[in-house]
Amino acid sequence: MKLERLELEFDGPVARVWLNRPDVRNAFDGLMVTELRKTLFDLRAVDPVRVIVVGGRGASFCAGADLQWMKAMAGFTREENLREAQAMADLFFTVYESPKPVVARVHGAALGGGSGLVASCDIAVAALGTQFGFTEVRLGILPAVISPYVIGKVGESAARELFLTGERFEAVRAHEIGLIGAAVPEEDLDATVAGRVQELLNAGPRAIAEAKALIREVAFRRVEDVQRYTVEAIADVRISAEGQEGMRAFLEKRKPDWMP
Repeated sequence: MKLERLELEFDGPVARVWLNRPDVRNAFDGLMVTELRKTLFDLRAVDPVRVIVVGGRGASFCAGADLQWMKAMAGFTREENLREAQAMADLFFTVYESPKPVVARVHGAALGGGSGLVASCDIAVAALGTQFGFTEVRLGILPAVISPYVIGKVGESAARELFLTGERFEAVRAHEIGLIGAAVPEEDLDATVAGRVQELLNAGPRAIAEAKALIREVAFRRVEDVQRYTVEAIADVRISAEGQEGMRAFLEKRKPDWMP
């Protein structure tokens, strides 16, 4: 698939996916949504890739929906709106349920769907001064398809305030509420992202995939409803080749074979 809205780079075990519409601050349109979802889905099958980093070219990470796309959607029928909304929902779910960890490198602005993309990633690092916002209500619409991921990160209390006001907030607040994992000076952004990537590369790739599945299964459910699942999950991983290698490496005081 020829990419018109993205750039894809490979750096050893790291795939870097760049939103590449700097002239419109990497705003989403239908083609970008399609390309981003397919690229992230296809990377699941690229065995050498162990970590995915998503960033934005130019001045911003992602400014939300493209103005021309919004103008077109204003005249959509309900069925057309359902198709567009489903495409967006599929994109965020593809990020969320990827068996490979996804790290967001955020700068400039992450608004609307851009903030939703940040929330759907496993780890996010942002430059100080980055503008975030769930600005949909100011357009008379809703942050609907991003809501499961945002509420999962920031909780109901912060969502009530930020979804209802549509106000913008900066990286320090985003860190305080749990939307991002770190807010750093922009000159330290790449080094901080690299540090998080290295931590992920130190972990077993199957263990990471199983840990992500564990979180999805356990979150928001009663302990008694998931206890058997958790018992079976740890038993299965302990007897796997990766689990056996990890335990042997620990006991033998050496690095496991997946570490660079």
